[in-house]
Amino acid sequence: MTQKILVLGATGGIGGEVARQLRDAGWKVQALQRGLTQSSETREGILYLRGDALNREDVMRAAQGCSVLIHAVNPPGYRRWNDWVLPMMDNTIAAAVKEGATIVLPGTVYNFGPEAFPLLTEDAAQHPLPRKGRIRVQLEQRLHAATQQGVRAIVLRAGDFFGPQAGNNWFSMGLIKPGQTVKHINLLGDPGVGHQWSYLPDVAQTMVQLLSHRESLAPFSNFHMAGHWDADGRQMAMAIARCVEQHGGEAKLRAFPWWLTRLAAPFVTTLRELLEMRYLWQQPLRMDNRRLLAVLGTEPHTPLAQAVEATLKGLGCLSLPNR
Repeated sequence: MTQKILVLGATGGIGGEVARQLRDAGWKVQALQRGLTQSSETREGILYLRGDALNREDVMRAAQGCSVLIHAVNPPGYRRWNDWVLPMMDNTIAAAVKEGATIVLPGTVYNFGPEAFPLLTEDAAQHPLPRKGRIRVQLEQRLHAATQQGVRAIVLRAGDFFGPQAGNNWFSMGLIKPGQTVKHINLLGDPGVGHQWSYLPDVAQTMVQLLSHRESLAPFSNFHMAGHWDADGRQMAMAIARCVEQHGGEAKLRAFPWWLTRLAAPFVTTLRELLEMRYLWQQPLRMDNRRLLAVLGTEPHTPLAQAVEATLKGLGCLSLPNR
């Protein structure tokens, strides 16, 4: 079997991280990238091919000879997300059918509604509240249907991402402000409500390890990561505060101004979508990783203090250590 892999979305958070880890694991990694000035270029051991995930011919051409396709792509700037996400998946499936390839999809908890909580298992009923959650359900349904055409699919669902290069996420958009010294840390959840986090490099490493087992898995396999469980909704914030203090600063905890978000939401699409997902902060949600452990034995797990420090450094929120 070839060790050649195509990463769609390699310039994003999860796509970039998994591309680098696959390269380090010995895979021949290539990626599709919009806007290249030439047909291809190699950077840091990864071959980037000019193309658009919305163009089926581009995807089919880039996928030639690949045994695995990582579908980590999102529309640029999240514009027209609702219109473009499903066609992108259809293009990936078409390429996978032609190549007899495995598709790996980074999943989320947005597929699920409150009735699936507080302990979320892989096969819980999917009745999402936000619009993006309903599209996430369709993505997985199309992947499942594609297995009837010879495609294999792995879906790895994780909690809210954080990491040095994780892109837009609740950590960088809600708890703190990227590029600024941390003075305040917002508490997004209701008091005492637990929350599920996942460190992006751990998610990528889990994908790499699952790929080594792909031939022994069911044609459609889905897994949950335990990640970092914040039991009372304050542990992540406290970890940030301790890290800031170790670097000579001081940060105070405060409640996130949901009331202000609600006032501005009618005028800002992003804020409306944040409000749609607030239910994830109003009740505990913990992910059951027993299925993952049955395959891998252990889950890749970076200690919280180490993960938070790397994230804050990557976001430009820390100076050099003052120790």
